[in-house]
Amino acid sequence: MEFLRPTTLAEALAVKAERPDAVPIAGGTDVMVELNFDHRRPEALLDLTRVGELAEWSTVDHSDGTVRLGAGVPYSRVITELGESVPALAMASRTVGSPQIRNRGTVGGNLGAASPAGDTHPVLLALDARVEVASVRGSRLLDAAEFYVGVKRHALAPDELITAVHLPAHAGPQQFAKVGTRNAMVIAVCSFAISLRQGKVGAAIGSAAPTPRHARDAEDFLAAELPWTSSEPLPDSLKRRFGDLVAAAAEPIDDVRGSAAYRKHALGVLARRTLTWAWEEHRTGVRACA
Repeated sequence: MEFLRPTTLAEALAVKAERPDAVPIAGGTDVMVELNFDHRRPEALLDLTRVGELAEWSTVDHSDGTVRLGAGVPYSRVITELGESVPALAMASRTVGSPQIRNRGTVGGNLGAASPAGDTHPVLLALDARVEVASVRGSRLLDAAEFYVGVKRHALAPDELITAVHLPAHAGPQQFAKVGTRNAMVIAVCSFAISLRQGKVGAAIGSAAPTPRHARDAEDFLAAELPWTSSEPLPDSLKRRFGDLVAAAAEPIDDVRGSAAYRKHALGVLARRTLTWAWEEHRTGVRACA
């Protein structure tokens, strides 16, 4: 197995064009597990840890505060540096593995693995994030909803690398929650993210379908039914209906972590709870979370 170590993005893209079979590796928190268990044995690994351009983030549009998050920024930095501007992504990052994993793992790696259970995926969907990918042919932006095309399959061309994620900063109340078989360092049994912004609702599920996905009917229902100008708590009937629609969006399976029936039930609970927390912030201006 060859180990390729570019030091610039241009060099990395050139190597990927020449060796499209090379598997990108940054934190290695997914790839190395697969190698250790002999689930894959690529001809080459493309180490991106020395590519400084991937480890930066910036605000790229001062009119709406869009954050461009480099694919190599680790979860620990998302938590400490983006907790105020993109709180749901920081919430999801806090649930990833151990401190050591959070110091190594990246949102770009989460996207590259494209696992239905990836913790950041529901947040990217709920916030209508865009995934920036590049090759020697140029760069392009993909809506997060277009990025996931199957179980652990994504829309990248063989010669492309994920370079960044574009997210709205300060986009209104947002929340993330997941259920696991224990309290920490666990793969999600199911997960859910919600955002409320400018009369629009984002709602997305993880680990409960072949790909992470929007709960479209739930989004449309809530956007139409929320009393946006009210400062009152939401009625239980509205929260229950929202939870039911979120659960209906799932296509879960039975596996060692949980049954399909449990996943649907848990998603309804997560949807009601996160909506309650997000609405509390909307009406009071004070962020609430578990």
